[in-house]
Amino acid sequence: MSSMPVNGGIERTSTVVIGTGLSGLAVASELQRRGVDAIVVEGLDLLGAANPANTSSLQRCDAADAATLRERNEILRHLRNYAASHNLDVRGSVRALQLDRLMADGAGAGTACLAGTSGSDYAMAPSQGWAVRTPGGILYADHLVLTRCAHSQLRRMLVELGVAVGQNLMAAMHALGMYLVGVGELITPTPKEVLRQAKVVGQAISAKVHPEGLPSLLGGQLARPA
Repeated sequence: MSSMPVNGGIERTSTVVIGTGLSGLAVASELQRRGVDAIVVEGLDLLGAANPANTSSLQRCDAADAATLRERNEILRHLRNYAASHNLDVRGSVRALQLDRLMADGAGAGTACLAGTSGSDYAMAPSQGWAVRTPGGILYADHLVLTRCAHSQLRRMLVELGVAVGQNLMAAMHALGMYLVGVGELITPTPKEVLRQAKVVGQAISAKVHPEGLPSLLGGQLARPA
């Protein structure tokens, strides 16, 4: 597990995963097995902090019953061991502060997130994708995975980012390279469902990163509850 670079650092990766709990580690492990680079940071504090009215936060949903919590903790222990042994880039002390969607022409939707960066820093940005502001700098990524939120919050966030959501929330998100793991419409997903979602999202992102075909899976299988 690595740490964030000094203040003002600029990094590029294929995927930024927001959330260092079960869901974040599950999808990061799945991506690693499929040869996809990812950086995992802590949960998002604010969405669009440049707008004083925009102070909605992504809420965490925790398991309620004791049996599910025990199962969740056992899988989490396995995933933490996997992350450590496979050098996953997990930055538990780094929080995502703000998101910006990058347009096809390289401009940001809500460019305050990128203010103060030099021309060379802008040159490092992908033509499309996401810019994730952290206390240590900016992470540029083609894909973004969220792990703590409600669907109503997602719709509000996408509207604030200037995205026309319509009826199909998932389709709108996937078109932007944004995915969910560990998020249910009405209830918190079970640990088994979280692992299933992580596998599906890992496959979807890997198919975009490796359109010529998926590489051989590395590092064995993720934990599966008995």
